[in-house]
Amino acid sequence: MSIEVGSKLQGKVTGITKFGAFVELPEGSTGLVHISEVADNYVKDINEHLKVGDQVEVKVINVEKDGKIGLSIKKAKDTPQPQRPRHNGPRNNRNDQRINKPENFEQKMSRFLKESEDRLSSLKRHTESKRGGRGARRG
Repeated sequence: MSIEVGSKLQGKVTGITKFGAFVELPEGSTGLVHISEVADNYVKDINEHLKVGDQVEVKVINVEKDGKIGLSIKKAKDTPQPQRPRHNGPRNNRNDQRINKPENFEQKMSRFLKESEDRLSSLKRHTESKRGGRGARRG
């Protein structure tokens, strides 16, 4: 049985790192499950989800020419992923944050002052470069 992209296999966790887990597959080959492919939700510490010796079902998501095998535990599950609503048009993250969490006055004022200071310093740099900087001749 060759390892092909899209196939589901049973494997055993042989090692855990901060960026993922190594899984031994049939025929003795080893692949990596990246930390982002362990669970559907955000994984801060992989040790909360996997331990060395665990039997896991994985799906092969890529096989590189140098023999590296990319695996996914979350894609091996049969449950369909919920579709995120499509957003047509430009995204404005600042507006999205306001909808999810209303800002109080201090947060708004702090954000305004920071943005204002950034714009002012950018404008100042731009006009100084047009005039030749601080050491420009006056005449």
